[in-house]
Amino acid sequence: MDTVTVIVGSSIGGVRTAQSLRLEGYEGRIVLVGEETELPYDKPPLSKSFLASTATEASICLLNQQQAQELGIELQLGHAATGVDITGNLLQLQGQEALHFDNLVVATGSSARSSPWGDRPGIHVLRTLDDGRSLRGNLAKGGQLAVIGAGFIGAEAAATARMLGLQVTIVDPLPIPMSRIFNSEVGQWFGDLHRSNGVTTIFGTGVEAIDGEQGSFTLRLTNGQNLEAATVLVGIGAVPNDTWLESSGLLVDNGLVLDEYCRTVDAPHIYGVGDVARWRHQKHGEDIRIEHWTNAVEQAACVAYNITHPENPRAYTPVEYVWSDQHDWKIQVVGRVGGNAEQDIIGDPEVNGRFAALYTVDGTNLSGAAIVNWPKALLACRRGMGTGITVQELREKLEPMLDPQPLQAS
Repeated sequence: MDTVTVIVGSSIGGVRTAQSLRLEGYEGRIVLVGEETELPYDKPPLSKSFLASTATEASICLLNQQQAQELGIELQLGHAATGVDITGNLLQLQGQEALHFDNLVVATGSSARSSPWGDRPGIHVLRTLDDGRSLRGNLAKGGQLAVIGAGFIGAEAAATARMLGLQVTIVDPLPIPMSRIFNSEVGQWFGDLHRSNGVTTIFGTGVEAIDGEQGSFTLRLTNGQNLEAATVLVGIGAVPNDTWLESSGLLVDNGLVLDEYCRTVDAPHIYGVGDVARWRHQKHGEDIRIEHWTNAVEQAACVAYNITHPENPRAYTPVEYVWSDQHDWKIQVVGRVGGNAEQDIIGDPEVNGRFAALYTVDGTNLSGAAIVNWPKALLACRRGMGTGITVQELREKLEPMLDPQPLQAS
């Protein structure tokens, strides 16, 4: 009898797990369950090309009905998972009969942290296609956009809104943006980037309340100022979608807790992928959870391999990779950056139009890097992270590549 693998979560992690299973030669039944009624879609464009209307819903679709049929992937969309019966191998669904599984892959992702200032019309978060439609519709009406939170989503949406010609203000309680990810010097450059592109920045300041209604909001700030806005975007982080697992008996602690093979510690036939997964990274010697597209794709491939090769599973030990597009900056991050790591910067955005910030934890070896507008540096850093390289060796490789070419005024 064919085995059944049920994948719960229809975003990139779930879709890539299903596709990777077929690439690995898995011949059993694959059922992909999603809470949303939408066909699976890609989320990074929501704050960029989709928001700008240069991408369509069809162009960001990850898996249409024909493709699913060709791969033998059964789509069960519009059904929220409510729990797991481990002993009975059943996935419980809202308003639907439970699904039997031999293998279960939890890929339910994460949700935008909800707005503490209410969710009435005109106050948005940006995580789903429906969120994107709603925000895009409001931006099309014009008026000032206030973005609360200078993380990747808020910064990308702010850059897109400026490209559309809107007046944009970013508010963040951190005095220097991105300082949770990078150090203060690089974070300051991010602030300069937005200001040079016409974004008003109010950093080191929080939001006490939002008064008014769609088209006419007043944000009351902790510095005593008021900020007027037609539309508000709240980008204050994300939380893993793991509450539906709390009664299952599986270990949940800031995500579904997994071993180094991405299997749950309680049931080795249940796996986790993507934002919801917190697994034991052997090279780091700790449990980690990563909220980014690349991690979901790579973890999906590893889980598919381990399902099809249970006798010889492969530990998941990726080199982290994150990217973001803001204005004319292509930002790419490999490995682990910020924190207590020492930083060595090569290049300058004003002088060279590009730079690389190299990080080391032990004072010698490369532990991570942040690269802007410099593809060759990215390649060298990724290779170095894989083979082992010192910061000094990498500096000697990169410095000769720098030509002082000031950015042209646009």
